[in-house]
Amino acid sequence: MNRFLNWLDDRTGIRHSLDEALYEPIPGGARWRYVWGSTLVYTFVLQVITGICLWMSYAPSAQTAWESVYYIQYHMAWGWLVRGIHHYAAQAMVVLLALHLMQVVIDGAYRAPREVNFWLGMVLMQIVLGLSLTGYLLPWDQKGYYATRVATNIVGVTPVIGTPLQKLVQGGADYGHHTLTRFFAMHAGVLPALMVFFIMLHLAGFRRHGVTVADPNRGPDATFWPDQILKDAVAMLAVLVTVLGLAIFRGTELSPPADPSSPFSAARPEWYFLFLFRFLKFEAIEHVGLAFGAIYVPSLIMLGLLAMPLVARWKFGHKLNVGFMTFLMVGIGYLTVLAMWEDAHDPDYQRAVATAEWKAERVKVLAMAVGAIPVTGGGTLLQNDPLTQGPQLFAQHCASCHRYNGSDGTGQPVVEMVNGVEREVPGTAADLGNFGSREWTKNVLVNYEHHFAPLKNASQEIAERFLETGDMVGWCRENKDTLQQPENAESLQALVEFVFAQGERQDLAAANSELVAQGRDIFSGGQLANGSLTSACTDCHSMIPIGGGEAFEDGYAPTLTGYGSAQWLKEFIVDPAAEKFYGEENAMPSFGGKVSDHDIDLLVRWMTGDYVPTKTHPIGQHSVETSEPSPQPEADHAAE
Repeated sequence: MNRFLNWLDDRTGIRHSLDEALYEPIPGGARWRYVWGSTLVYTFVLQVITGICLWMSYAPSAQTAWESVYYIQYHMAWGWLVRGIHHYAAQAMVVLLALHLMQVVIDGAYRAPREVNFWLGMVLMQIVLGLSLTGYLLPWDQKGYYATRVATNIVGVTPVIGTPLQKLVQGGADYGHHTLTRFFAMHAGVLPALMVFFIMLHLAGFRRHGVTVADPNRGPDATFWPDQILKDAVAMLAVLVTVLGLAIFRGTELSPPADPSSPFSAARPEWYFLFLFRFLKFEAIEHVGLAFGAIYVPSLIMLGLLAMPLVARWKFGHKLNVGFMTFLMVGIGYLTVLAMWEDAHDPDYQRAVATAEWKAERVKVLAMAVGAIPVTGGGTLLQNDPLTQGPQLFAQHCASCHRYNGSDGTGQPVVEMVNGVEREVPGTAADLGNFGSREWTKNVLVNYEHHFAPLKNASQEIAERFLETGDMVGWCRENKDTLQQPENAESLQALVEFVFAQGERQDLAAANSELVAQGRDIFSGGQLANGSLTSACTDCHSMIPIGGGEAFEDGYAPTLTGYGSAQWLKEFIVDPAAEKFYGEENAMPSFGGKVSDHDIDLLVRWMTGDYVPTKTHPIGQHSVETSEPSPQPEADHAAE
C-alpha cells in the first residue's frame, strides 16, 4: 500500500494537497460558527446524489413528468425517501445559505482582501435560488405549474428585454412543454455545473485568505483536522437527521397533474419565496406596478449586498452593513410569517388547498383502480372522473336554477353582488342533492309543494303551473293525508320502493322485491291498506316496469320508465321538452348540443353515484341514504 501511495503522490502530489487542506491553521481555535460553509457544500453533494437517483426514473415531458414522479413517489423502491431527501435538502440549503451569509457579514469576512470571494458567494446564492425555482416545476403538478408560471410572467415585465427574456426562459411564446424541458436542462445540467465551478473558485479564494477571525487571541490556535472537522461533521449529521426526519415523518407533496384549463388559486411559491409574494400584494406596490416590486426593488437589494465590501471601507461602514442585513432578514421573516398567517386565515385559500389535496388523493385511487397511469397521462384520470368533474359541471350548467344539497354542487353558495353587497341567490328549481333516492320519491308523493317550493322564485307563470293548477300538485293535496295515515305506512313505503326500484341505482341499497311487488299493485290500482288513492298513478304516467310484466302505456305525464336511472336522467337533460317528458309544459332548457355527451355522461354518473369509490368525502358529493326499509343486505355504497 505504501508503494502505491508513494507512486500516486509522485504523480499527483496528493499528500501535499491533503496536508494543506487538513492542516490549515485556525487562529483562536475551531468554532461552531464556522460550520455553515461546510454544511452548504455537504447539502449540495446530497442534492447531487439524490438528484442523479431521481434523474434515472424521471421523464421530462408534459405527458410523462408527473407520471414519472408518481412512479418515483409511490412505486419505486425507496423513491419516496430519495425524493423527500432531495426536496428537504433543497430547503435546508436556503436556510444554511442565509445563516452563512449572516455569519460572513457579522464576522466581517466580506471586507478586503476578501471582496472577490464575497461576490463569488453572491453568485452562488443566485444559483441556489435558481435551482430552487427550476426544480419547483419539474413534478409538473398543479402547484408547481402555476407557481412557476407566475415567475415566468414576472420575468416578462423586465424593462426593455422582458418579452424576449420570457420567451427564452419558457422556451417560446407559450408556457408549456418546452418550459418544462428548459427548466429541467437548467436544473439538472447548467446550474449544477455552474455551482461546481463557482464553489471551486469560492474555496480557492477562501484557501488563499484563510479563516476570518474577529478575535484570534480568544484561544490557542488549532488546525482544520481534527478540531474543526469534528464540528463540521456534527453539523452535517444534524442536517442529515433533520432532512431525514422531515422526509420520513412529513413526506413530500405531489399535487394533482398540471391542468392548464383549471385555474389553481392555491398556487404559492415555496416558503422561502413567500416574502416576495407577499411584498407584491401590498396595495402601494400593486399601484406602482409589478416591475417595481419584482424587478427594481430586488435588484436594488442585490446591489446593496454587492456594495457591502465597498461600504465597509468607511469608518462606520461595517456597522451599517450589519444593520442593513439585520433589517433585511427581519423584513423577510416578517413578510414570510405574514403570508403564512394570512393564508391560514383565508377560507378561500384553505378550501382550494383542501380541494387540491383531495384531488391528489383521488388520482391515486383512480390509478389503483385502473391498475396503471394511462398513456394519455394522469390528468385524464381526473378529467374523466365523474366524482371530480360532476360538481364542476353542475355548478357551470345547473346551478343557475337548481341547488345540490343547498350549494352549487361544489359546496359553495350561489351568490351575486347587489350594491356592493354579496347575497345568496335562491334556487328556482328543485334541489337535486338526493335525486332518485327513496327520500326524493317520498317527498314528491307527500310533500310536493315544499319539495318544489323553489319554483316560486322562477316566475309567476311557472309557479302557478306547477304549484297551483298542475295535476301533480292537485293529486298530492288530495292524497297526502291518506298516504301519511299510520295504517298506510307500509303502503306508502311500498309505493316509494316500487318507483325507486325503476332507477336500479347501484350506489344505494338494493330494492326490496316484496315491497316492489306490493307497490306495483298500488301504482296501477291505487288501493291502500286503508282507503285508496283518488286516482292511480297509471292514470297519468306511463311506464315499462323493470323485470318485465305488463306495461303501463296510457299516461300523458312524464314517463317513469327507468325513473331515477342514469339513462332516464341523461335523456331528460338532453331534451326535457320531449313528448315522453314535459312536452309543451316544459320549463327547463335543453342541453342537447349545448353540452357535450361526454360532459353530460360525467354529470349524470356523478349524480347517480356511478364512479370509483373513495374513502374521503369531497365537497358536493351526493347524499347517501342512512337508513333503508329493505331487510336484505345492503349493497356497497359507491359514495363511501
